[in-house]
Amino acid sequence: MGFLELLEVASMPIVQVLLISVLGAFLATDYCSLLSADTRRSVNKLVFVVFTPCIMFANLAQTVTLQDIISWWFMPINVGITFLVGGILGWLVVKLLNPKPQLHGLIIATCASGNMGNLMIILVPAICDEEGSPFGNRSVCRSIGLSYSSFSMALGGFYIWTYSYQLVRSSATQFKALGLVKSANKDMDSDDPRSLLLPKPQQNQDIEIQVKEKVSTRTYIKDLLHQILEELFAPPTVGAILGFVFGATNWLRNLIIGENAPLRVIQDSVKLLGDGTIPCITLILGGNLIQGLRSSAVKTSVIVGVICVRYIILPVVGVGVVQLAWSLGYLPPDPLFRYVLMLQFTLPPAMNISTMAQLFDVAQDECSVIFLWTYLVASLALTMWSTIFLSILS
Repeated sequence: MGFLELLEVASMPIVQVLLISVLGAFLATDYCSLLSADTRRSVNKLVFVVFTPCIMFANLAQTVTLQDIISWWFMPINVGITFLVGGILGWLVVKLLNPKPQLHGLIIATCASGNMGNLMIILVPAICDEEGSPFGNRSVCRSIGLSYSSFSMALGGFYIWTYSYQLVRSSATQFKALGLVKSANKDMDSDDPRSLLLPKPQQNQDIEIQVKEKVSTRTYIKDLLHQILEELFAPPTVGAILGFVFGATNWLRNLIIGENAPLRVIQDSVKLLGDGTIPCITLILGGNLIQGLRSSAVKTSVIVGVICVRYIILPVVGVGVVQLAWSLGYLPPDPLFRYVLMLQFTLPPAMNISTMAQLFDVAQDECSVIFLWTYLVASLALTMWSTIFLSILS
């Protein structure tokens, strides 16, 4: 295939996402007012609790078997490398640019967490559907590609709802605690006679440090275990775990999968709910991007830093990692598998981060600005890198 043909194949899935996002942006404008901030927040919670677990369970239970999980052993490592390298680069961006405190966790999370869920499910099967795709028969490619995408989505969801979730939550907690300390110090500096009864700022800080040290020493292990359990039992993670269990266990799989399965109505119902995930998330993405247009709460240097990490440094690292693993014989012979692994390094930030920002009520405007520019650049970056990946594999 020539460069222009590869460019056309790679660009069509991106155009689909852009069209649905534009519709979401229109629905969020004052002219339409169907996707207000409160509506987006409510739908985000619905996606988090219902739609995402359903699509994960439905796809994994149907398309991923125990043999697949064993043969695709490198994909969890690949996803872990994307989070590790992206997190380190995001930390460097924070240290170099010194943004506002509430943005620290958000920046590291956006650099580390790619959109391995709905974008993979849209992009990979769409690549298979294009004429001239280098991945063979269209129906076979689409079926296998959906399996790869579902596995990628489950792995990405696990990392996002543990690592990235913790980053955003801890950043929100620290920012709110800092605000409370500043508010208390401001009250003590006031002319109110009652402030004379309160400790001085320095005394207050010393007391606060002593209390923190005492509490952290007593409750560190307890809080850590509680956080791990809480994150592991987040609805998307539970959906992914159940999908793996049903897909890998033959008798459970036969209960719900297949025309003669006695409980196939459960799989059909779950799949019906899961089908709402992609349009809902993409529409909300467009609505959140409109909010980004109305705000300039993030320095240009921060946006440029995130874009460079996600669309320049990580893709180069991804090509090196995948080609090295291929040369060492760690990967299956299917070129589509290598394409998926490379694509995991090239994706824009996970949209679940915006859900987390709204859940914890922190840096929502800044998140919208970062998402606006990263997803605008993604239309060009994904097309170009996808073309490069296809040329390498073909």
